[in-house]
Amino acid sequence: MHYALPDVILQPLIKKALTEDLGRRGDVTSAAVISAQKEAQLHIVARESGVLCGIDLAKLTFKTMDSNIRFTAHIEDGAPLTPNTIIASIEGNAHAILSAERTALNFLTHLSGIATTTHEIQSSIAHTSTRLTCTRKTIPGLRDVQKYAVRTGGGRNHRMGLDDAILIKDNHIALSDGDIISTIQKAKAYAGHLIPVEVEVDTLEQLELVLKEGVSLVLLDNMAPDILKKAVLMCKGKAATEASGGITPQTAKDVAETGVDFMALGYLTHSARYLDIGLDYLK
Repeated sequence: MHYALPDVILQPLIKKALTEDLGRRGDVTSAAVISAQKEAQLHIVARESGVLCGIDLAKLTFKTMDSNIRFTAHIEDGAPLTPNTIIASIEGNAHAILSAERTALNFLTHLSGIATTTHEIQSSIAHTSTRLTCTRKTIPGLRDVQKYAVRTGGGRNHRMGLDDAILIKDNHIALSDGDIISTIQKAKAYAGHLIPVEVEVDTLEQLELVLKEGVSLVLLDNMAPDILKKAVLMCKGKAATEASGGITPQTAKDVAETGVDFMALGYLTHSARYLDIGLDYLK
């Protein structure tokens, strides 16, 4: 189950995006060719199949532009889309609607693309017990909504930020003035009992050392499926496993079938397509 983000998180993103688009003079095209008093009704329409995400952002975008706009959502985030699905209807001042159009659609097309990609990959590994997660490879400023889109598509979130958990990677070990074991020991002493400790390994030899010391989770980085299977067996009953490193929709199934507990894909947020959604005037 996923939960909608509160308006207090969404409003700053919307205001910044609208300000960027309106510039110094506002929507000069609409001002030039459409009466300032003209009222209109338009509809947000899906042009391809997918999973909807971002309806609250779209609504708030239009309402921020003009609080008198009437926005009626016909479906909710997480709903399946097919071509010509009417997602929402918007009524009000034509200038305001057109001025907010691109910002609202940018949010909808981007987040629906992430939700759709997540749903497709999750469906491809549904026969396994592996759980799909995203990463911190997000667009600056949009992490909250991008990770919300992953949840909407049926995935899970990895760390929201650097303060969620300790994840020791190769550079941490290289700069910690010690070896992998002493680095883990420092991390565990710092974390206490409330912060989980995860360690990245890229060989079975490293993994053996880490398991002897004991951690909550091991990140199995850039391992081929045959090596991943061996790593999963080594970790049974000792630590949870997470595969990461260049996993794509084409390779996800093979990775999941190794038995890893989690599979982290930066692809979900940095390479997901935009879903084709438009604002149409239906006579």
